[in-house]
Amino acid sequence: MDQKSLNMFVHLSQTLHFGKTAQTFHMSPSTLSRAIQRIEQAVGTALLLRDNRSVILTDAGKKFQQYALQQVEQWQVFKQSLDQNQHVLTGKLSVYCSVTAAYSHLPPLLERFRQQHPLVEIMLTTGDASDALEQIQTKSVDFAIAANPEHLPRSVYFQHLATIPLAVISPTMACKVQQLLHADVLRWSDIPIILPEHGPARKRFELWYRKKQQAKPNIYATVSGHEALVSMVALGCGVGIVPQVVVENSPVRDKVQYMNDVGEIEPFELGICCLNQSKAQPLIKAFFDAIN
Repeated sequence: MDQKSLNMFVHLSQTLHFGKTAQTFHMSPSTLSRAIQRIEQAVGTALLLRDNRSVILTDAGKKFQQYALQQVEQWQVFKQSLDQNQHVLTGKLSVYCSVTAAYSHLPPLLERFRQQHPLVEIMLTTGDASDALEQIQTKSVDFAIAANPEHLPRSVYFQHLATIPLAVISPTMACKVQQLLHADVLRWSDIPIILPEHGPARKRFELWYRKKQQAKPNIYATVSGHEALVSMVALGCGVGIVPQVVVENSPVRDKVQYMNDVGEIEPFELGICCLNQSKAQPLIKAFFDAIN
């Protein structure tokens, strides 16, 4: 059984989502489904139970998952040992981060690594920062730039990069939001709020808001990614809490402003993370050695 098929099955067995795995491997869900059927035919039994709503592993699927994980890991170690013997590291490293981090923090890390290992190919994927740990845990990528969560999974190694302050931002344009903010009595329960769908920033908002008000917040919208949140604030849709580095790198930064006297908001600890079990792999070890 070829390595690509094993990698696809490992990814699917962890996401249990044909769409996500198909997107990762740049194929259609139907093509992925046929590939999984060929694996099941080779094994001689069903590995997944699937319908229109869910995907679950059979008992045989759970056993095959462990086998596939071991094979993928051993293949990576073998390939990298050959590279070590040649005294030149080659291969691919995949990195996940937000669009902002791709501008603000990733370039100097990659520059130092590439100076030492120019033959290693870097595969970059950008997306919502709050999805970074999931990308690591499902082995979709080797590294991710992420905010340190309240409870870091035991399987994940986290190395500090920077402390990122957060701020409350509002639109600069004349709009209803500005009228509410400049009222004689500021009623936070009337102010439309734009929130991230999930992740540390949303938890920061909930802690901050509880200190301001007992009433429920007026949530205007939830969005995926801090960059989209800044854009919605710039359009006059509401106010929101975002990392300052996102504002500073936003193309609409001149259309939002920081709000003063809103109280203290706990900053993010930003870091580079990978799976603990992968730290000793030559390429991953070389990356950490280069950025330290």
